[in-house]
Amino acid sequence: MGGGMETNKNRWIEDWATNRENLEHHFRWTRRNLALVGIFGVAIPILVYKGVVKEFVGVGYLVGTLSATAVLIHAGRRSMYS
Repeated sequence: MGGGMETNKNRWIEDWATNRENLEHHFRWTRRNLALVGIFGVAIPILVYKGVVKEFVGVGYLVGTLSATAVLIHAGRRSMYS
């Protein structure tokens, strides 16, 4: 009833899938890989963190008496019922 439905495998897709499955065996650190890890693994998270802290400080000064540390501590200890 469902016979004759063979598919033709695409060699390029099969090669890509094989390489993807074995990436951890063939990976090498290069200048480019180190640069990408430095940018996306270190620099961007630090910039995001500094931006969030800067925003918290701005909110603290708008409120009046809260310092940056107090805002961060309060935000960390906030429960779902408060």
